[in-house]
Amino acid sequence: MKKIVAALLCWVALFAALFAAGPLRRAPGFCLIDTSGEWRDLADYRGKIVLVEFMQTTCPHCASFSTVLNGLKVKYGDKLAILAIANPPVDNPQTMAQFVKEHKLTYPLLLDQGQVAYAYVRSPSFDLPGVYLIDANGMIRNSWQNGVLTKDIFEGNGLSREIDKLLAGAPAVKK
Repeated sequence: MKKIVAALLCWVALFAALFAAGPLRRAPGFCLIDTSGEWRDLADYRGKIVLVEFMQTTCPHCASFSTVLNGLKVKYGDKLAILAIANPPVDNPQTMAQFVKEHKLTYPLLLDQGQVAYAYVRSPSFDLPGVYLIDANGMIRNSWQNGVLTKDIFEGNGLSREIDKLLAGAPAVKK
């Protein structure tokens, strides 16, 4: 019985170590192509606050969130880089170009093949949209997935408040 309990505790500790995010971690790098054919490398945005959104063109929450992101781009200008990322099989260059046109995106929409999404989320499935806020040093400061508890982030002023904290040099939020 003691061996079973010890093995179970070891398994739980290993699982927690593999999947638990620390209070701060470096944003995984990527270089992806956008709907205009331009390559976007996360490293090119060092020194700026970056918002990475994982989305899908058929997602109604992602469509309404695009209005929030367009507003943030207007509000913060060059102080904030927004990079939206979509994945096949639902999305392809044609569906993405249509989404950009319909929603008048003021930020690039990039095509991933799932690797970048998995590097950030660390899970095979997640709720859309998902957002990662990266500081000027390339560290993930916070992340959110759409849901009841994150309504202010995706529909209100919560995301703007978080960006303001980063611009003011507030300390990292511990998860």
